Amino acid sequence: MSRIETVNTTGPAVERRSIDFVPASERHGKPFGQFTLWFGANMQITAIVTGSLSVIFGANAFWGIIGLLIGNVLGGAVMALHAAQGPKLGLPQMISSRAQFGVYGAVLPLVLVVVMYLGFAATGAVLAGQAVDQIIPTGNPIVGLVVFGALTVLVATLGYKYIHALGRISTTVGIIGFTYLGIRLFMANDIGAILSPEGFAIPTFLLSISLSAGWQLTYGPYVADYSRYLPADTPAHRTFLGCFSGSVLGAQWSMILGALFASIVMPPGQDFLDQQIGFVGNLAGGGAIAVLMYVVIVVGKLTVNTLNAYGGYMTILTSVSAFTRQLRFAPWVRFAYVIGFITISILIAILATEEFISNFKNFVLMLLMVFIPWSSINLVDYYLISKEKVDIPALYDPKGRYGKWNVPALITYVVGVLVQIPFLAQTMYTGPMTALLGGADISWIVGLVVTAAVYYPVARKFQHPPKEMVYPPGVAG
Repeated sequence: MSRIETVNTTGPAVERRSIDFVPASERHGKPFGQFTLWFGANMQITAIVTGSLSVIFGANAFWGIIGLLIGNVLGGAVMALHAAQGPKLGLPQMISSRAQFGVYGAVLPLVLVVVMYLGFAATGAVLAGQAVDQIIPTGNPIVGLVVFGALTVLVATLGYKYIHALGRISTTVGIIGFTYLGIRLFMANDIGAILSPEGFAIPTFLLSISLSAGWQLTYGPYVADYSRYLPADTPAHRTFLGCFSGSVLGAQWSMILGALFASIVMPPGQDFLDQQIGFVGNLAGGGAIAVLMYVVIVVGKLTVNTLNAYGGYMTILTSVSAFTRQLRFAPWVRFAYVIGFITISILIAILATEEFISNFKNFVLMLLMVFIPWSSINLVDYYLISKEKVDIPALYDPKGRYGKWNVPALITYVVGVLVQIPFLAQTMYTGPMTALLGGADISWIVGLVVTAAVYYPVARKFQHPPKEMVYPPGVAG
C-alpha cells in the first residue's frame, strides 16, 4: 500500500475508529510504541502471581525461572507474529480471522475470546481492587474494585492513543517499582541459595513453560488491535521485535519476582499465596513506600485491564457486525459496551475472590487449550497460505470471497482442541497420556503442531486467497 495521504499524528481526542479499516491519513506511531505498551502491560501483579505458581505447584525456583523463560519466548514469538499483521492490514485481529473461519464462522472463537477477556479482567480486578483499598482505605474491598473499574472505563473509552500513553507510564513506573522490589528482595534473602539448580523435575518444569506460554498466547486474539494504526509500510520485523521484546522482558521480569517471592517462605509460597498485595507492601518496607508500590500495582493492572476492556468491546462488535454488517460505531457505543463489560467483570471479581490462585491456574491452562488451535490456523493461513495477502472488503461481506462459514477451518479448529484433551494435566481433568509422561502437561505443544499439520494441506485445497492485497474502495494499492 502506498502512502499517498498526509499522516495525521494528532488525531481526535477520542478514537473514532472501531472495527473498520484504518486509512493512511490516520496512521501514526513507531514500533517502539509496541515495546512500551507490552512491557508496561506485563509489569504487573498478575504476572508476578503467574510466576509464583511455578514454585507453588512444585518447581524448584531455578528451574521454574528457566521454564518460564522458555515459555515466554515461545509464546511471545507466536503472539508477536499476530502483532506483525496489524500495520499491513489496518484491522483488529479478530476481524482478520474471518479470512480463516468465514464472516459468521469467526464468531465461534470470538465467544471464547470474550470469556477470556472477562476472566482476565475479573481476576486482575481482584488484586487491583485490593491495592486501591490500601491506597484509599475504606474497609470495603468492593469500593476498590469499583474505583479501579471506573478508571478502566475512562481509558478504554478514550481509545487507542490513550492506551499507548498509559503503556508508556506503566513502563516507567514498573521499571522503578520492580527494580526497588528486587533490591529489597536481594537485601533481605539469600537468593543464591534459593537459586540452587538441584531438584529438577520434568513435570513441574513443563508446567512452568505452559504457564508462561499460556500467558503470552492469550494476548494473540487482540495484539494486532494495538499495532493496526502503525503506517502500512512499517517493516514487519520491527513490529514483531517491538512487541516480542516488550512482552517477553516485562513478563519474565515479573515472573522471576513471583518465583522468588514464592520461594522465600516455608512452606513454599504460603505467605505470598495468602495475601499477594500485602506481601508486596511488606517487602517494600511498609508506610509511604508501600503506598507508592500499591500505585505501581494499580497502574500496571490498569494498563492490561484496559487492553481487556478495549479488546472485549472490539470482539463483541466484531461478532455483532458479522450479522448487521455495520462497520462504524460512534464513541458513545464504545462507552456503553465498555461499561457493560467492566460491570460484568467486577461482579465476577466480587464472586471469585476466594481460591483465586487455584482458579487462575486452571483458567490459564484451559485458555491455552482453546487458543493454541486458533493461533496456529491464523498464522499458517496468513504467512504460508495467503502469504500476507487479504481481501479486506470481503471480510465484511458474507457473500464475498471468505463466505459465511469456512467449514474445513472450523473442523480443524475443533480437532486442534480435542487432540489436546488426552495430554491435559489440570485439577478438573487429567488425560490418560499425562500419567505416562509423569504428570507433564504438553497439550499446548500437541495442539500447536497437530493443528498446523492438519490445516496446511486442508487450506492448500480449500482456501482461495487473492493474488494481491485488496483494499477498500478509494484506498491506493
